[in-house]
Amino acid sequence: SQYWPLFVLFFYILSPIPYCIARRLVDDTDAASNACKELAIFLTTGIVVSAFGLPIVFARAELIYWGACALVLTGNTVIFATILGFFLVFGSNDDFSWQQW
Repeated sequence: SQYWPLFVLFFYILSPIPYCIARRLVDDTDAASNACKELAIFLTTGIVVSAFGLPIVFARAELIYWGACALVLTGNTVIFATILGFFLVFGSNDDFSWQQW
C-alpha cells in the first residue's frame, strides 16, 4: 500500500504528448496565435497541475505520509523542469533538433 505515489508516473508520460501532437499538426511559419497549439498547452498545463495535486490529495486522504508527498512534489519539480528544458533546447527547427531522432 506504499505505492500510491507511483501513479504520478502516468502524468510524466502523458505531459509531452499534447504538445508533440500539436507541433506535428501546426507549422511554425504563422506568427499569429494558433488554437491547436494553445489547446495543447492548456492540456499540458492541466496534466502538470494534476501531477502536483494527486500527491496532495493522497496525503489529505491519509493514503501516504506528508513526507512522501513532499518527496513526490520535489520529484515532480525536477522531472517537469527536465521535460521543459528538453523542449526548450531541442524544440527549435534547426540542425540540432530532437525530431531527427
